[in-house]
Amino acid sequence: MSQSLHLYINNQTPNVFFKGEGEKHGSLWLNGRSNQMKLLVKEKPKATMLSQHAAVPTEIPTHWYNIIADLPIKPPPSLHPKTFQPLQPQDLSHLFPDELIKQETTNERFILIPDEVVDIYRLWRPTPLLRAKRLEKLLDTPARIYYKYEGVSPAGSHKPNTAVPQVWYNAQQGVKNIVTETGAGQWGSSLAFATSLFGLNCEVWQVRASYDQKPYRKLMMQTWGATVHPSPSDITESGRRILKMDPSSPGSLGIAISEAVEVAANNEDTKYCLGSVLNHVLLHQTVIGEECIQQMEALGETPDVIIGCTGGGSNFAGLCFPFIREKLKGKINPVIRAVEPTACPSLTRGVYAYDYGDTAQLTPLMKMHTLGHDFIPDPIHSGGLRYHGMAPLISHIYALGFMEAIAIPQIECFQGAIQFARSEGLIPAPEPTHVIAAAIREALHCKESGESKVILMAMCGHGHFDLPAYEKYLQGEMVDLSFSEDKIQASLANVPHMS
Repeated sequence: MSQSLHLYINNQTPNVFFKGEGEKHGSLWLNGRSNQMKLLVKEKPKATMLSQHAAVPTEIPTHWYNIIADLPIKPPPSLHPKTFQPLQPQDLSHLFPDELIKQETTNERFILIPDEVVDIYRLWRPTPLLRAKRLEKLLDTPARIYYKYEGVSPAGSHKPNTAVPQVWYNAQQGVKNIVTETGAGQWGSSLAFATSLFGLNCEVWQVRASYDQKPYRKLMMQTWGATVHPSPSDITESGRRILKMDPSSPGSLGIAISEAVEVAANNEDTKYCLGSVLNHVLLHQTVIGEECIQQMEALGETPDVIIGCTGGGSNFAGLCFPFIREKLKGKINPVIRAVEPTACPSLTRGVYAYDYGDTAQLTPLMKMHTLGHDFIPDPIHSGGLRYHGMAPLISHIYALGFMEAIAIPQIECFQGAIQFARSEGLIPAPEPTHVIAAAIREALHCKESGESKVILMAMCGHGHFDLPAYEKYLQGEMVDLSFSEDKIQASLANVPHMS
């Protein structure tokens, strides 16, 4: 069919009508009356809006992508925390609705996105792919730097990509109460946003360090109707145990997970949602990479280096997994690089072993790169990256050699963030400052070598509620936090020894 645009001018505001779609051509004619003009334009609709700086596809992906289907070696199974036997679907029924359990264990390549979820995605998706030309000029590099920007979502990050479907599947099963943990607050605010749309109650345990550092994230959650507790709290047995050992504990994602899981396990009307790490969470985030592949193709670009930050790994997986699929097919051959904080370097300094996902050992045992479930990172400003372990699926892919990983200290990250903000205008969240720092390293290497590499960054969110971190940096009060070798070895000593 053709697409027709009819514009009538009758000394009034013009009316515009669209009909059909088809090949591009056009005509303009007058119908004989001096005060009326009809403009007929027939134009084939473009899949992508293009400019020198950006590409925005007009279609949201219809399916999530499951990378397990294309891996030459399947990942190891998760184990029951008490029997140490491979986890069965029914073992997760007290935490998750049936459909999410199926997604957690499936080997299907593509999973259809429900229409109701797509309808909500339309509030912010598709998200833009932007070229950082001003940063390129600042660095005087021949590299071309692109970033896929997820900060346009209502919560300001990539997290609603999975919060919305998780809450929808719970609502479909009649669940009324949702509990979760959050670090920086991006996940908690995203879940609060999603539960407000579907009329579910939401209770969040936020890591104490971020609860104190980022009060506006808490207010966002409360604005969307959530109840927020600092973690560790005296509400749960898990929290009370930690506070007894250390009343001033800054908390960790592992502790907060324990508190939320404990509440879900003890209340039949309550389910648990997780913002990263698990297979179904990473699955939902692949809308990022599926869109980005379309956008890069529309621009005629192929990435040479793809960079994402990793805490639990959901944003990294969301962008990179679809590109890894294309790499496994032999269509492209980019370097896939994860960047983590030096204060919590699970990929670069952890061990690849079975470990609990939480401090209280309530979750299944997962084979992952871990610093030990007892490890409590120093309170760096990238609260979303303060997790002791890496997503099992990312850990498996890293072990297979399909990606690499580096760790960068936070001062270098914020130096890069300031350069980015003053050239591109966007103030990034502390988590993607790691990506920016790694991209700047790569771009400066290109300056030295003369290579015109295409660098693609995962820009997972804005930093509008993280300005106290920028204040610390700008006032010269930020310090690089790391960890003592004794601390990590003590934590690793408690990792279960599985035969």
